[in-house]
Amino acid sequence: MKRLNGNVTIITGGGKGIGYGLAQAFAESGSDLVITGRTESRLLEAKERLEKDYGIKVLPIVADGADEEAIKEVVRMTVAHFGKINTLINNAQVSKSGLPLVEHTKEDFDMAINSGLYAAFFYMRECFPYLKETHGSVINFASGAGLFGKLGQASYAAAKEGIRGMSRVAAAEWGPDGVRVNVVCPLAMTESLAEWKEEYPDLFAKTIQGIPLGRFADPKNDIGKVCVFLASDDASYVTGETVTLQGGSGLRP
Repeated sequence: MKRLNGNVTIITGGGKGIGYGLAQAFAESGSDLVITGRTESRLLEAKERLEKDYGIKVLPIVADGADEEAIKEVVRMTVAHFGKINTLINNAQVSKSGLPLVEHTKEDFDMAINSGLYAAFFYMRECFPYLKETHGSVINFASGAGLFGKLGQASYAAAKEGIRGMSRVAAAEWGPDGVRVNVVCPLAMTESLAEWKEEYPDLFAKTIQGIPLGRFADPKNDIGKVCVFLASDDASYVTGETVTLQGGSGLRP
């Protein structure tokens, strides 16, 4: 029997990059999926591939992560379609990566906070009653940009560190209800990172030099499988932790 057979997992930004790698790993483990994003065609393509390759059910929903009402509708549609929620993964984020702090505008900062911190807050708040019913879990994505002070990542790091702090509080508040909350800080080779490499080669070179294994994580096989573990009964006592995946993984208190 597959590890997450019969589960229902919401993955924001599940149509591409790390989000799609997560979707593959969870589908391979037997979980049905709700994937959200801003581009309908990409979500529909992901749905077709995932259902064909893994034999699970996928509900694609176009939703802006900064829109509170849209997030409420995602949760409503998920429960109407599948009847439950076992895992919420807040992965999606938009920001002005590579832009020095002094060149940020308020609009730049708002974009990162709204699409990251507020989106995670809205999804967590709306999903909680259903996660309580299933004794489910939340996996929020933060970043080494905040942990280690990466150059050119001011607004992104601020949003991600806000997510880490909020996750710790949620883990403490929701633990008595059997709901676990953990954070993953990944560094993966995706389409977006490849574009960032081309645009900011010096920053990319400094980043790769700081990775012990000298490579970026694979979205499905490295990051996805760690998240499957965190969502499973095998991790039933793991909550309030930050897992770093930057050329070597480990739990950080």
